[in-house]
Amino acid sequence: MPTLRTSLAALALLVACGCSTVSGTNRSQLNVLSQSQERQLGDDAYAEALGEKGMKKVTSGPDYDRVQRIADRIEDASERLHEKAVRDFDWQWTVIDDDKTVNAWALPGGKSAVYTGMLRMARNDDELAVVMGHEAAHAIARHAGERISGNMVIQGALQGTSIALGDMSPAAQQATMAALGLGSNVGVLLPWSRMQESEADELGLLIAADAGYDPRTAIDLWTRMGAQGGSPPEFLSTHPSENTRIRRLQQLMPRAMTVYEAAKARSGG
Repeated sequence: MPTLRTSLAALALLVACGCSTVSGTNRSQLNVLSQSQERQLGDDAYAEALGEKGMKKVTSGPDYDRVQRIADRIEDASERLHEKAVRDFDWQWTVIDDDKTVNAWALPGGKSAVYTGMLRMARNDDELAVVMGHEAAHAIARHAGERISGNMVIQGALQGTSIALGDMSPAAQQATMAALGLGSNVGVLLPWSRMQESEADELGLLIAADAGYDPRTAIDLWTRMGAQGGSPPEFLSTHPSENTRIRRLQQLMPRAMTVYEAAKARSGG
């Protein structure tokens, strides 16, 4: 049976061997998956998500053309700003026919989806480009692999703690582990997720700006999204509150506008 010492040693080795750097922010991240492993997980998840019963894909028409038109420019900007990170990406942007779902998502390797509900929320291409840039940024920053790695570390730490509590009664041990599990979620995983969302906001805003889309529209979009309400308190959420997000975007705006002006000059606009 493994001891606490061997469990912690294995956990330390996992952390030591899994460090990488996020393109564009240079943040050190824990990621024990290789990029090829991430892409395979992304391929599998994409096929599963799009194969769900009742899923309807838009394959032609104005909504499809709108997404693909913006996608071409988002991909070009991503390759300019994050050449190494996207080198082996297989970009795909699926449009899902669901006006009630205001959402978009991305998986490792550049496979993404945009719901028609988000197309209705984004009143112009600039706003939609901010959303799509944000989703591309999640893939570029390898956030999915980082989340998986973080969960592995938390589970390893909890397993080691469980071993250390072996002398406790089963009831006391169960109560202690439940409390530690809640604490790791609220105190580690949720803040980690919010940090990733803020990072994707930053990288995505700059990607949209470099693609020639006005980054200032991000403020209008998130203000309108926030007005819909229904979000939990920020500390219990995987995403920053809209107020927090808007303040951060406002801080980033001078930098984004510099990138946007350079993009316009490059295109002769």
